[in-house]
Amino acid sequence: MPNFDAVVAAYQTLPTRVLSLMLSTVNGEGLPQASYAPYVMDDDYQLYIFTSGLSAHTHNLQMTGTASVLLIEDEAAASQVFARQRISYDCRTTLLPRGTAAWEAVADRFEQRFGEIIPMLRSLDDFQIFCLSPQGGRFVMGFGAAYAVDAHDLSQLVGPPQTGPETR
Repeated sequence: MPNFDAVVAAYQTLPTRVLSLMLSTVNGEGLPQASYAPYVMDDDYQLYIFTSGLSAHTHNLQMTGTASVLLIEDEAAASQVFARQRISYDCRTTLLPRGTAAWEAVADRFEQRFGEIIPMLRSLDDFQIFCLSPQGGRFVMGFGAAYAVDAHDLSQLVGPPQTGPETR
């Protein structure tokens, strides 16, 4: 098992290696709905997604203000598909008001990361930006190596590894 500093480094770099997150929301009937969205992350580990107002997950986010997200290592990059590195976060969600400086700054970050499609999305009135604020989470490095995310400093993990079904 790698030393704790190597584990923290793997946790901190995984978000730079994946471009989209898996998104879990709940609809008005309480049924879970899975989706995905490209994202950007700021220095405080706040995640932002740019979504269509026509999508079910956008409606769910507006209705509940919560989501669970999963950032997961690409299957092709994983040495073992059963032990892919992954981060899960439980998030509170807020809609950024369109046309504000904050909205424009995040849209600029999307354009820097994803290129020429973003100006077109910016021009569509139904596209909205949500901030997903992690309230805690878990990083799984591999078999038998799961760590809690420090809820007070999202850039850090709490060691030693946790045991339980998620670590297998």
